Order: sequence, then C-alpha cells, then structure tokens
Amino acid sequence: MPEGKSQAGRRLCPIEKQGPDGPGVREEKEIERNELGLAVVGAGRIGGLRAQLAAGHPAVRFIAVSDQDPARARDLAQKMGAQFHSGSNDEVISRPEVTAVVVSTSEGEHVAPVLKALELGKPVLVEKPLALTLDDADRIIRAAEKSGASMHVAYSRRYKERYLIAKEQIVQGRVGKVVGGAARVFNSRSQALAMLGRNRHATPVVDALTYYVDLMNWLLEGKGLAEVYARGQKGVLKDAGYHEVDDVSYAILTYADGTVVNLGVSYALPEKYPALGHAARVEVLGTEGVIILDDDHTDQLMYTNKGVPHVYLPDHTVNMVFLQSGTPGDWALGEFWGPIANETRAWLDFLSMGKTCVLATPREARANLEATLAIEHSIATGRPVTLPLAQ
Repeated sequence: MPEGKSQAGRRLCPIEKQGPDGPGVREEKEIERNELGLAVVGAGRIGGLRAQLAAGHPAVRFIAVSDQDPARARDLAQKMGAQFHSGSNDEVISRPEVTAVVVSTSEGEHVAPVLKALELGKPVLVEKPLALTLDDADRIIRAAEKSGASMHVAYSRRYKERYLIAKEQIVQGRVGKVVGGAARVFNSRSQALAMLGRNRHATPVVDALTYYVDLMNWLLEGKGLAEVYARGQKGVLKDAGYHEVDDVSYAILTYADGTVVNLGVSYALPEKYPALGHAARVEVLGTEGVIILDDDHTDQLMYTNKGVPHVYLPDHTVNMVFLQSGTPGDWALGEFWGPIANETRAWLDFLSMGKTCVLATPREARANLEATLAIEHSIATGRPVTLPLAQ
C-alpha cells in the first residue's frame, strides 16, 4: 500500500475484470481504506481547487492550508472547512495529522516544500513543472529516492478523458507501432503575461508546452528522446518586456527509435481570445492507424454580454468563450468536473486504497523539463540539441 497513512478499515468491493473482448467475471475483492490528513501548500486557484476536491473525498479527515500570504490561507481554510491554516509551509507540512502533501505554489517555489515533505517521508503531489532547472529537479529526485515516499507530478492532460482513451488504444495495439505525432496549443497573451509575471523563467514552452511534451512522452512510453530542433519568433511578449520569450515556438522531437513528433505553442494571441486555458490539437500516427484529437472546443461556443470569468486570471473576463477550454475543468451545478478533479481524486484513491494512478513520476517530469529546456536552447542557438543536456 502507499506509504504515510493510517488504516481506517476494509470493505468488499465488486471488481469487474476487463478482457480483450470486453468485461468479464465480477468478483469480490477486499480493499483497505486508509484515512488521510492533507497539507495544501499554496492557496491560489489550483491549490484552492485541490483543497475543495479533497474536502469531499471520503478518505480525507484533516486538511491544513498554507500560503505566503497568511490571509489567503485563512480565507481558503474558512471557505472549505480546513482544520488548520498558516503562513508557514513548514508548519503545515510538519503537522502530525498530515500524512500527504499537495504543493500548488507558483512554478519557482516548488523545491523547498517538496523537499520538506519528502524529508518527513510524506507522499507528495506537486504541480508541473517539477522545477525550473535540472539541478533542482535532480535534488528532488534524490530526496524522493532517499525517503522512499511516493511522489507524483500533476500533468493534468493525462486525466482528460480523451487522452486517457487514446492511451488505451495505444496500449491495446490498435494503432500499431507509433512512428510520429503532433500537438499544438494556443492561448492568450493575458495568461502568458501572468505566468511570466510570477517567474520570467516560466515561459510558454517550459510552463505550457510541457503538458504536450508529457502527453507525447506518455503516449510513446518507453521511447527515449534523442534530439530536439526548434525555431521561434518574437513579437508582443518581447515588446511587453520579456525579450527572451517567443510568441510562437515550434519544435521537432526525434526519439531514439526514429519516431518524430512536431510540437508548437503560441501564448501570444489577443488578450480576449475565447480560450480560457488550452486550445489544442493532438495527433498520433501509427503503422496500423491514426488518432486525431481536436481539443480546441471551437464546437462549444458561447457569447454573453455579461462576460465569463477566466479560470486563472482574476478580474479578466471574455464575452465569447470556447466552453470547456479551461485547462483545470469547469464548475457545473455545484460540482467541479474535468482533468484536475479526475487527477486529484485518482491520487487520493491511490493513497487511500492503493488504486493504480497514471500521474507522472519525478523522473518522467524531469524528462519533460529537459525537453522543454532543450527546445528553448535550440531556438536560442539555431542548432539541433542532442540529449541528455550538459549540466
């Protein structure tokens, strides 16, 4: 069973075995249920969502919230009924009631709370990217391996249903050997500027395209990345003061077996562009078939004079919106639906019942970080980059 939990009891659960021709015989399996105490580090929008989702999970009996702004930690704690809050990350992580930790700080502040949790042997879920440098990523990996505590990195595209279903088709061999793929993602400059304002190293490539690097690495599981060749073009983000950041970036990723993948990102579309998060398209090409996933949500259009709030940006509204384009998911009739909800519940089920989850491991997250850094290095130098990167 996953570590860091107290046992709460067992129950018999009907399990339906899946065979190659469909569902099979149902049998009773004894499942342990373990109570969880959760620390949520970072009381922003994603931390707040994960805290609220955790509060509704039957295994979670205690929640503590921290934020560098103590008032924000207090407000979230009051909103979702947390038992403790603090302006000190270490204080909430160290609480004896806490058996697992969610790190939802800004991108440049992941390392310290992750290391503290691992030092105490507590399982961790950290938002992507794992870190912003390979040195910091390696520090985290060493700490995780030393502690033995489970650790996962939240690449929520894995928990969007269309991508889970695509993974199943590949696992079942229905597209044959995968030989190529492509993905591109669009978003508005409003979100790019918010990301860069938190940390200028959290560029659209490192902080957004990383979702699709991870997605391709996961769909192509077992293939190691060998070379990256990329080009970019600057424009409005440079004019806004981020001279090193491209408006548009495209990359060719070549894997060790010759598989080629084309990835592209533009986070410089007009500030009122209708996507509330990712507008994406993903393709997988195999020897026996092809998977084409249109994730733009241009078929779900709404226009309203009242305005629609942006899922990430306070005080930012749009009149025209692609419904379901918000990256985390959506509120509907009092419940939150979508990738963040699926991912959070899967992690809590993993901890409380030992159920399988497909969240990224630290080493997978490091590979994603290395790929995005290689893309930026190739753009900067105008040359192909061979992996692994020199440190």
